[in-house]
Amino acid sequence: MEKPGVVVVNADRQESLEIVALLTDLAYRPTPLYKLGDLARHLRKNPARVVILDLDTMAADNQFFRTLKKEHPDLVVLSTSSRTYHPELEEALGSHVYACLGKPLDQDELSYWLRSIIDNQSNSG
Repeated sequence: MEKPGVVVVNADRQESLEIVALLTDLAYRPTPLYKLGDLARHLRKNPARVVILDLDTMAADNQFFRTLKKEHPDLVVLSTSSRTYHPELEEALGSHVYACLGKPLDQDELSYWLRSIIDNQSNSG
């Protein structure tokens, strides 16, 4: 099965490049974006199956995640953060985010979650 395209949304360019490198090493097709506002426009033109969104550098709130999932119901959202607790995003993390990965991102953990996404999508479709 072909590995899906992955959009990396992170305002920290160095961190974004590191994630893109990890994804490339794992044979995914990553696309970096540095502004949250660019995501919706990008997804309209280039449908993706996975988004990795950095919660530390992006001002995403529960409404953002509700809208994103409403417009792209098959999109799987992974998040990254240096924080372990986000009370302001309780709804989003419980309903719209597949997993929240800690920083620094571990290649084995990232690989595990991406394989899980692919397995779940191929078993449900």
